[in-house]
Amino acid sequence: MSTPIDQPDSGGVATLDRELEELLREEHIEPGDHERFSHYVKKEKILESALTGKPVRALCGKKWTPGRDPEKFPVCPACKEIYESLRG
Repeated sequence: MSTPIDQPDSGGVATLDRELEELLREEHIEPGDHERFSHYVKKEKILESALTGKPVRALCGKKWTPGRDPEKFPVCPACKEIYESLRG
């Protein structure tokens, strides 16, 4: 019986990781006004980014690799508006 490790190109997590890395290479990390704000991102995505170094995407669409103290910046108005609309 074969396992996914025996067949690395047969799908699964390895394929998803390759596809994600390709998508990340195709997209650029956005500079500009977004850098002046703290953004809303799911906690598990922040943890994943800390472990893998991969960028995260905020509610407003901003994509970056977290690495600064969010307490030092005001909350992104677009993220806040989207978050409040989701809450209810």
